[in-house]
Parts: sequence; structure tokens; C-alpha cells
Amino acid sequence: MSDQYWLTEAQLERIKPYFPRSHGRPRAYDRRVISGITHVIRNGLRWRDAPQVYGPHKTLHNRFVRWSRMGVLDRILSGLVTGGASQPGMTAAPIHTCQQSASQQPSSSGSINES
Repeated sequence: MSDQYWLTEAQLERIKPYFPRSHGRPRAYDRRVISGITHVIRNGLRWRDAPQVYGPHKTLHNRFVRWSRMGVLDRILSGLVTGGASQPGMTAAPIHTCQQSASQQPSSSGSINES
């Protein structure tokens, strides 16, 4: 089993409408780059430690920074949340909901005490 993470073609098609148009030079293969960015973030790696199968680490970093500043990544995540989560591994729960659930401790009586 591989430690690499790859978006499926269906997942890529689902987020493609949020991509900005390419101006001038064509972008590097989107599936490879987005899979590489996801791999780095999921594993807490430094950009330079990204496996070579995702392409140059500088490409991953530049795309992440550029799309973050443009709001592309925010729009992708918002679109996935509002559109529901029909793909395995994608969640529609906002992160603050997950944090609230984790901070609620059940008491000995079985009711939830909020801290």
C-alpha cells in the first residue's frame, strides 16, 4: 500500500469549477499538484519534504500560496461544505463543529458537560 495521496478523477472534477483560469503558461497538472499539497498538509511535512512524484516542491508551495491569497482554496472548501460531502474522505462538517464536539465531556450521569 502506498503512502501517497491521490485525488480521484471524480474528486478533481468536483473541485475544478473553483480553479482560476490559466493565463499565459499552462499550469502544471492540477491533479498531481493538488494531491501533493494535500499530502504535505495531511502529513505535516515541510514543502521540501514532499515526495518527488508530486513534482517540484517549489511548484506545490507556489500554487498553495498563490491560491490561498486569491481565495481559491477557501472557495473550494466552502463549495464542498455547502454542496454536501458525497465523496469518501470529504467531510461537510465545519471545523468549529468538530472542535465543539471534542470539547464536550460526558459526566458520570451520562449528560454532557460543556467546559
